Amino acid sequence: MLLAPDKQARRAAVKKLRWLRLVGETAPKIKGCMTRMPEASDSPFGNVLDPMERISETLFGLIMALTFICSLGVATGTDINIQTMLIGALGCNLAWGIVDGGLYLLARINNRGDKILTLRAIRQAPDPETARRVIADALPPELAAILPLEQLESMRQKLQRLPEPTAGPGLTKGDWTGALGLCLLSFLSTFPVVIPFLLLSDARLALRVSYAVAIVMLFCCGYVFGIHSGLRPWAAGLAMVAVGGALVGIAVALGG
Repeated sequence: MLLAPDKQARRAAVKKLRWLRLVGETAPKIKGCMTRMPEASDSPFGNVLDPMERISETLFGLIMALTFICSLGVATGTDINIQTMLIGALGCNLAWGIVDGGLYLLARINNRGDKILTLRAIRQAPDPETARRVIADALPPELAAILPLEQLESMRQKLQRLPEPTAGPGLTKGDWTGALGLCLLSFLSTFPVVIPFLLLSDARLALRVSYAVAIVMLFCCGYVFGIHSGLRPWAAGLAMVAVGGALVGIAVALGG
């Protein structure tokens, strides 16, 4: 019992040491983040979209395709027109993929513009204390809470010496690649659930196999989501199946 406080103190010290190490690695890079921002969209194609963006877009495309297939299955009963289902599901997801790509480009412009406005707010602050507060607000709360005042002041001084950004919040080649990636993810996520209709002559059986494929895909997306979110992967996968099924059911009930 007498060792418990020591163990707790050691754990707290180790945790603080890890945070300080993170500060030491991150703080020198913040200057660059305010101006150029090493974003995912500026990376090669393989890293254009972060894992959560890929998971979200795959889920979106999958749920859209399922909603269309379920709605058509309910509306037509046993007389399922496979050609109509394929064209409708692929066309629907292609259209929404284009919309998502456009929204992604708008988000990139907004992100860059926000960084430029933050830099200007720091440089035009009436006093150093206000500038340090702006810097702290731009950082993750956990990091800002442990940064010493000297570190914030060092950042402020370095940012003050930077030249004024000449270019506005435009788009880069990586941004267009990211938008294309979102569009393709939304479109390609349709194929696994429509392939049964190409391989099976019985439309009702193909519909059931398509549902099974969709359940597996929902579980896989949830599993990967759990890994990247710090959740239990199996529980996240099962929860994603339940949530995805509920969303599809609501969409079908409201008319698709």
